Amino acid sequence: QVQLVESGGGLVQPGGSLRLSCAASGTRFNIYRMGWYRQAPGNQRELVAYISSDGSTNYADSVKGRFTISRDNAKNTVYLQMNSLKPEDTAVFYCYVMTVIGRDYWGQGTQVTVSA
Repeated sequence: QVQLVESGGGLVQPGGSLRLSCAASGTRFNIYRMGWYRQAPGNQRELVAYISSDGSTNYADSVKGRFTISRDNAKNTVYLQMNSLKPEDTAVFYCYVMTVIGRDYWGQGTQVTVSA
């Protein structure tokens, strides 16, 4: 059974920073892609960023230049460094992984709240 353990969410003031982590375990197949989605109240879940096994990355326009995604392949862990946070970044952030056979797995979500 694949498990994704997220950490790093919390409350931060506008302009502040947070770092999310997500460690994957239990997968029988290599992980192709790791990333983060988020969902704010009343909104659909949206892609924040992902990073593939070759190191290529993709970001939502709304976070480009502020967020940085990285991964440690040896640890099956993905990180999301979030800087210059804005109130509109407030959401539940979900980690996801895609294995090389195309199976997706999701974390339980971690709350990020940006407020003064």
